[in-house]
Amino acid sequence: MSAALPRTARLVAGLAAVTLGLTACGSSDTGSGAAAPSGDAAPGQIQIVASTDVWGSVAKAVGGDRVAVTSIIDSPDKDPHEYEATPTDATAVGKAGLVLVNGGGYDAFMTGLVSASGNKAPVVDAVALSGLEGADTAAEGHSHEGEAAGEEAGHEHGAFNEHVWYSLPTVQKVANDVATRLGAIDPAGAATFTQNAQRFDGAVTGLVQKAGAIGAAHPGAKVAVTEPVPGYLLEAAKLQDVTPEAFSEAVEEGNDPPAAVLQQTLALFTAQPPVSALVLNGQTQSPTTDQVKQAATTGGVPVVEVTETLPEGTTDYATWMNAQIDALSGALAKAP
Repeated sequence: MSAALPRTARLVAGLAAVTLGLTACGSSDTGSGAAAPSGDAAPGQIQIVASTDVWGSVAKAVGGDRVAVTSIIDSPDKDPHEYEATPTDATAVGKAGLVLVNGGGYDAFMTGLVSASGNKAPVVDAVALSGLEGADTAAEGHSHEGEAAGEEAGHEHGAFNEHVWYSLPTVQKVANDVATRLGAIDPAGAATFTQNAQRFDGAVTGLVQKAGAIGAAHPGAKVAVTEPVPGYLLEAAKLQDVTPEAFSEAVEEGNDPPAAVLQQTLALFTAQPPVSALVLNGQTQSPTTDQVKQAATTGGVPVVEVTETLPEGTTDYATWMNAQIDALSGALAKAP
């Protein structure tokens, strides 16, 4: 993903495209960015539509063979902030027995899809379930984004970090809620869904413990980030993010940070001692992030790349998150 436009401009363009796409549902054009058709449900399966493959993988872990999951954002090349919904996406949402969204404005295109579909299927909203500070306001501020294309839609970075799939307790809450919802739809499978959710919950609990061990091994360690994407994981690892807030916010918005802020950020890699690691969003590249990455490399500071979607070839949330925690732990072990 490249952040070529400011967030607000991307949101306006994306919402307008959603409207056009939904009005064209009768056409045969599926679009190259459409939801993956591999999620079509077999007889007896519950169709789940997730906004991203991260949440889709959570749904599949709980539902198992009794569900078919379609993830609309199913590739590192697709950006939820810029995504233009297609008629194929609209059809998938219209047929869904359960819809799973991140919420908090991250996947705002889903608001229009669900509303226009007329589908009364339950919607699991990760932000709303999270219980994180500011989540209630974030969920309310984005509940009508599909109707506010020309407005800021209440989005204020710094007030709430919507990347809640990096909040391990939130992911556990989502899995348990999915199990409950699926059990209501398919009572014969309720016990299976509960067992699957418990198994998944145990795997994520292991990740929580593993992340906590990083902080125990490196007390007081400081890191820099290009964006606030991994913020909840860094908190779980008890690492101090010392990046100037104006820098990470500008990068996330697709803007150039002020020169003074950029210099403050670059100085983190030449300080004595420097930060222990740079955590970089590997799906967002710009001259600014390249410059920061180069500064870290020159200063001997390890660079850890995280992602917003599952890497190619990865379908399991716990495996993916475990690899990212290992990468973070390994980087800190090499810190200058």
